[in-house]
Amino acid sequence: MSEKKEILFHTEKLLNKRDQLMLTKIASIGFTGFTTNEQLFIHELEGQPFQAIAPGQRWGENWGYGWFRSTVVVPKEAEGKRLAALLDFGSEATVYINGRVSGAKDLNHHYVTLTRSAAAGERFDIVAEAYAGHTNVQPVFGESQLCIFEEEVYQFFIDLECLYDLRNHLDAKSLRVAEIDRCLTQVFAHIDLTLRQELLEQNVKYCRQLMEPLLACINGSTAPTLYLMGQSHLDVAWLWPIAETKRKIARTLSNQLALMDEYPEYCYTQSQPYLFQLVKTLYPELYLRIKQAVKQGQIIPEGSMWVEPDTNLPGGESLIRQVIHGKRFFREEFGVDNEMLWLPDVFGYSGNLPQIMKGCGIKYFGSVKLFGTYDNVADPFPHNTFLWEGIDGSQVLSHLLNYGDYYPIRINPSFLIHQWNDRVQLEGISTRLTQFGHGDGGGGANRDDLEFMRRLGNLEGVPKTKHGSPIAFFEDQMEKGIPDVKYVGELYYPAHRGTYTTQALIKKLNRKAEIGFREAELWGAAAELLHNRSYPYAELDSLWKILLLHQFHDILPGSSIHRVHEEAQLALKELSKNVYELAADIREALTDDDASRVTVFNSLSWPRKELVALPAGVPGIVNANGSLAPVQLHEGIRYAEIEAPSLGWSTYMAEYEEAELPAVCAVHATEFHMENEWIALEINEQGEITRIFDKETGTEWAAGRCNVMRMYRDQNSDFDAWEIDRRYRLAPVELHLNAKVSVTANGPLFANIRVERELNQSAMVQDIRLRAGSRRVEFHTTIQWREKNKLLKVDFPVRVHTNESMQEIQFGYVKRPNHASRPHDADRYEVVQHKWTALAEANRGFALLNDCKYGISVNDNTLSLTLLRAPTWPDETSDQGEHHFTYGFTFWNGAFFESPVIREAYELNYPVSLVSGGRLGVQSLLSVSQPNVIAETVKLAEDGSGDWIVRLYESKGASITCELCFGLSVKAAYDANMLEEKNTELLCEEDKVLLQFRPFEVKTIRLQAVRRLHGTDMRADI
Repeated sequence: MSEKKEILFHTEKLLNKRDQLMLTKIASIGFTGFTTNEQLFIHELEGQPFQAIAPGQRWGENWGYGWFRSTVVVPKEAEGKRLAALLDFGSEATVYINGRVSGAKDLNHHYVTLTRSAAAGERFDIVAEAYAGHTNVQPVFGESQLCIFEEEVYQFFIDLECLYDLRNHLDAKSLRVAEIDRCLTQVFAHIDLTLRQELLEQNVKYCRQLMEPLLACINGSTAPTLYLMGQSHLDVAWLWPIAETKRKIARTLSNQLALMDEYPEYCYTQSQPYLFQLVKTLYPELYLRIKQAVKQGQIIPEGSMWVEPDTNLPGGESLIRQVIHGKRFFREEFGVDNEMLWLPDVFGYSGNLPQIMKGCGIKYFGSVKLFGTYDNVADPFPHNTFLWEGIDGSQVLSHLLNYGDYYPIRINPSFLIHQWNDRVQLEGISTRLTQFGHGDGGGGANRDDLEFMRRLGNLEGVPKTKHGSPIAFFEDQMEKGIPDVKYVGELYYPAHRGTYTTQALIKKLNRKAEIGFREAELWGAAAELLHNRSYPYAELDSLWKILLLHQFHDILPGSSIHRVHEEAQLALKELSKNVYELAADIREALTDDDASRVTVFNSLSWPRKELVALPAGVPGIVNANGSLAPVQLHEGIRYAEIEAPSLGWSTYMAEYEEAELPAVCAVHATEFHMENEWIALEINEQGEITRIFDKETGTEWAAGRCNVMRMYRDQNSDFDAWEIDRRYRLAPVELHLNAKVSVTANGPLFANIRVERELNQSAMVQDIRLRAGSRRVEFHTTIQWREKNKLLKVDFPVRVHTNESMQEIQFGYVKRPNHASRPHDADRYEVVQHKWTALAEANRGFALLNDCKYGISVNDNTLSLTLLRAPTWPDETSDQGEHHFTYGFTFWNGAFFESPVIREAYELNYPVSLVSGGRLGVQSLLSVSQPNVIAETVKLAEDGSGDWIVRLYESKGASITCELCFGLSVKAAYDANMLEEKNTELLCEEDKVLLQFRPFEVKTIRLQAVRRLHGTDMRADI
């Protein structure tokens, strides 16, 4: 063995003795305790059944907690010393010292400091709330010790590790390494580990003096700079329920506050206002300390959104509300305005996020996830610092940190060296943003991190560091000049593709809730105008926060444990019930109780003719021209076709005589055939469509059997709920049994063919429906899903030749390859959509529509909609049970710009509403003059002023001029940002404003002093 290797061997051996030399145990700490399934607080412990508990004893049950308490008295031998409690409850625990939450016992925080200078006879009351877990294995109560923390020994070991770690990551032949090795030889010659306490303290002080000159060496002028951001990524729910997150955030922030007391230079960044709200509600004393730390600049509330949501699945309005609620909380509670969107762990980033960020006053974007793609990726992301350009042309300065930054053991030299060397952008940048602090389940930095940080500000051989707010990194980057690097479009994450589909019910409930909010807000604004009915600000605020919480990136994507999903389903069902009941109550307030009339409400920004189910006891209605509307009876329900104007309502007279049915129906069906004026379908014995004939052009759309159910074995190497393996098509499951096919409706308004069939272990009932006069075919589907590790898709091969598909995202759409010519093309074998996906040639196209399905793959001319999955980890019961959903298709002849596909998709998702009663009249609140401009949201302003907010977007990627026309009178109209703050006043002429849109632009228009409605037989003045 060479001398140099022997030195390193001895140094490593020496470092392994750190923990046993750093803490001198002086007394055991005995505890009493009790277990509970309730969430209790420290002031509620009086009278609880505390009993003695011994080391080695198992305690608790799944989802339960143990409360433990003890009192220690400082012995004389600890006088003036730093005193610590080395705690072991067998699990994570929140620790209170003298009644104040003071820290935590977790994977990365093993002891709690009682005092930095003990006084003999001083008493400390220790109380801990420990989590018993949920793995069916009871925690084992360990042995806790009162310890003297040997400060000088600890500082020696930090110095030693700093030099040792540095030399191991430098050129072995460099002078710097030779000098460090010489120093380590001297240290080893002088250290005497047989000494204890004062003698050992003197010994290590001398050794520290030997190392001091080498720790004082600084870099030259070309060293890069790392901006260090203290943080702790805390999943609101994942492998633990929200109930445990309520404790985790208290543990995390109390730990960080304790560090700030000792390290005043330390700054800690915390995102997600929801977590602060938890502390404010549950730990008010801790929250007061947090507010003081924010005021002092030590805690930095930054990140912009209410939680860190998934950005693939929520609607565009939801993402805006994430920022509205997030920024508002930080502004009102702490007086700060966020400038950065911080989404470290989200599974891909929507192509319209840059526009949403800019519209909400967010300048910068930071993330980690794109570099953490495991082995299921062919083309890694190419940049660290870049301008990210969204689908509308908006640009934001963005930075991607190295993956693995959740879990750094400590900020040592090698960590910082790797942060620079592992960058993918080798030219054009001299700085990087680096987060530190343990995360995923919270935690944050520990003392080691901050001691190393003090030594590593400008240590020779390590990148220079600056510590503080992440905004300082971006501001420095702006001053130096943004790198000449631009990335256009979505930041597609080439992994976790299964999250578009897993936990289908949660995704459906999310979409239905978003639709319900649109209804409640629109009709709430109208009711305030017409009836002075108070707009439900507080109720909507509370309900929105429930939805935003459940859009968190491990809840909505379906990648959590069973309890999280179970609780999310219950919460979202209750939320939908409340939102839809609120909307229904408001609509009823807009009508009267005249049973001779019915009113149909349309929340979309164009006139509609829709099928509605008539109220019980109303056999028919009278059209505006006085004729009886055709009615169709189907399964005990009477349906009629009713018209409604844009963003408004129509009132009809009820008729108690049935209309005479036409002799020849425009739509009709036999067992294997269905057609109307525009389309003819042929259906086989399995319920598949073998022919889609376009009567207008005489052409065939089907390039093979369509509506074909495809099942595959879905077994991933890891991350079961997250992933769809790229090789899944190699493992098909045969579905060969014929179906029972029958006709259940045959005009005059619609035809319906029912298909009942087995799908492996599962069963499906599907109604294939076609309306008269429509080019939209709908598949109303119910599946009893009994599979494990299976994937179900439905295929539509069509006669369209193109090299890319189009998928709707928030406020627009993106184009993606339908081939695998290059690595990045091949990576996108499963992508996210919202309400539609299309294949289009220059003069025609075909689209699949859906009411709650987000995953799809498009290979050449085959659209393959992903319907259901059945992963077994981390939720072993994923998606088992009954599912109801609707998908459909439509086609068009002509350019995509002229196509009805976007309106068809909206109409599939946003039904009209029928209410008994109403004033005879037709009223449109608002309308737009161009079909490609959509009013996505109409509501009252968040500030309670009574101003109307209208959010519109251009939907087809075209520059266009559009008139926004009012059925209500306004004093003034303003262009506003997405936070509803006025920008410029608009010219109003003849109850309309002229708006100019760039492709996919979102506009927020603020209408001031709404006074009246213009309509038929409506109340004029309010």
